[in-house]
Amino acid sequence: MAWAQGGSFCGSRGASFAHILKKNSFSPPGLPAGSVAPAVSEVNNRSNLLEPACQPPPGRDVRPKSVPRELIDRYKCGETHAVSALYQLSQVLQFQIEFRETVTTGNVTSFYFAFCAMIDGVRYKTGMGATKKAAKAQAAQLALEDLLPTLDGGSLLPEAGVLEGPPPLPVKESQFMGSETQPRRAIYEHKNPINEHVPQAVRELLCRLMADYPEFSACRNTVAAFVTQTPTGFEVVALGTGNFNTKECAAPNGRVLHDSHAVVTARRSLMRYLYRHLLLFFSKNRSLEEKSIFQQDKSTMLLSLKSHISLHLYMNQMPKGAAQIPSNLRLKPLSISAWEVNNQISLHVTVEGKVFSVFSPTVDLAASKLVSMSASDKITQWQVLGFQGALLSHFTEPIYVSSILVGNASRGDVRGMEIAVNQRVDGITPSLPMYYCVYRPQISLVATACPGGGVTHELRHSLNWSQGDVSLEVVDSLGGKTVQESPFKSGPAMASRLCKAAMLSRFNLVAKEAQRQDLLATVSYRESKMMAKPYQEAKSVLRSYLAQKGYGCWVVKPPVSDHFRM
Repeated sequence: MAWAQGGSFCGSRGASFAHILKKNSFSPPGLPAGSVAPAVSEVNNRSNLLEPACQPPPGRDVRPKSVPRELIDRYKCGETHAVSALYQLSQVLQFQIEFRETVTTGNVTSFYFAFCAMIDGVRYKTGMGATKKAAKAQAAQLALEDLLPTLDGGSLLPEAGVLEGPPPLPVKESQFMGSETQPRRAIYEHKNPINEHVPQAVRELLCRLMADYPEFSACRNTVAAFVTQTPTGFEVVALGTGNFNTKECAAPNGRVLHDSHAVVTARRSLMRYLYRHLLLFFSKNRSLEEKSIFQQDKSTMLLSLKSHISLHLYMNQMPKGAAQIPSNLRLKPLSISAWEVNNQISLHVTVEGKVFSVFSPTVDLAASKLVSMSASDKITQWQVLGFQGALLSHFTEPIYVSSILVGNASRGDVRGMEIAVNQRVDGITPSLPMYYCVYRPQISLVATACPGGGVTHELRHSLNWSQGDVSLEVVDSLGGKTVQESPFKSGPAMASRLCKAAMLSRFNLVAKEAQRQDLLATVSYRESKMMAKPYQEAKSVLRSYLAQKGYGCWVVKPPVSDHFRM
């Protein structure tokens, strides 16, 4: 899990939009390098997200007025772990630090984990290890190798061999991938086994499901899936398809699906998978507990994924919203307006399958029956709050995905996803409650999992499946309920197994198994969610932060949809 410390919500030393823009802008003729044309307005300052990030020159002076010598001495003597030493320095020097999971260097293809330290947005060398903990430790040591000499003028490193893990290998950059529209990417990224095995696992599952139900094969063009990775391989645990949200009014009984876009459907299917494994963990049966993907922190009693399990998200299309910004969109004062930039990278809403910026005058949010935030914005939120949601956060720490893979290699780059998921929330981590952070996934373009699966945009069916299901469920996306021809039907009311009422039922079952009387005493779905105080605090911080940065206000569904009880 990536953590960041140092600085406050408003006073962090993370680079401001104006500062980054000054470093990254392309100077018009007649202006010195690094200067900004006067025509760029203050509103445009945040549009630097559309430019490739540039690292500051090496050897920058980050020396404070006084650095506690004992802090460095403890690290030298091996009394302080490298990760702890780096975080302590971040508090003293008031810089932002986070660990970003990345890909292994030097074409290493075995199951090594790879992390790098990001200090005030500057990426340091990649550390590798057989476990995530070891990889982070080496990433911290490599960052300290570069940082400490600037503080003391000499080498302050501990003796070699203090940290375990393979030695750092040089990263060889591709000579043909450095273009103006895409930052240079290392050659090894395309040889990452995750990029090959995840689409293959999704493809195999789709073939198996479609073999049983070929009449729904056209739905696979909008597929999204969650895939677990363990030392034994890759396995799809949740899958969803769809391209619409309902045109019905908000249901007061929690039995209508509001949003059936593929990644939303897949995420709710993932939640069903997580509930199954919570029941295994709390079963009081040793053999069943060992089959669970969860382990428990004895101090907090919260669960987390076992250390050898990581989670990946596959999507067959770029999600709607900010992730779909044009590849050639650039902040050039003479060719692009602040209005256009704002519309591209702002929050977006979907209304009956169509997507609009929250600043767009063409959609009347008040007149629409039901509005959902775009898939891009929801992924941004989940990578901060976790994919588990409010109810599951009563039992688990935030659950993040390590990588996001988009099966659309013809698109050319993932700039939009990088901006939407990562850069829009830069600097928020210090203000979040414990366990929550900006977990930066590795974002890649990969081969599609379903070649030839053409579909018309009018197709209104949404499919869902999670590991353990006997059959698919087919939902009418515009109606929000299961269709008659669905292989699985939960009952005569045709409510989907992904609806809020179904989730509350599973939540109550887990609360009973976990002997959480406090949770069983709640009277409504909304009350159960609001009792997850850290989650609600993190959500409030996130939405305030996005509004403060100028991306717009998060559109909230009518509260009537949450006030039902079982």
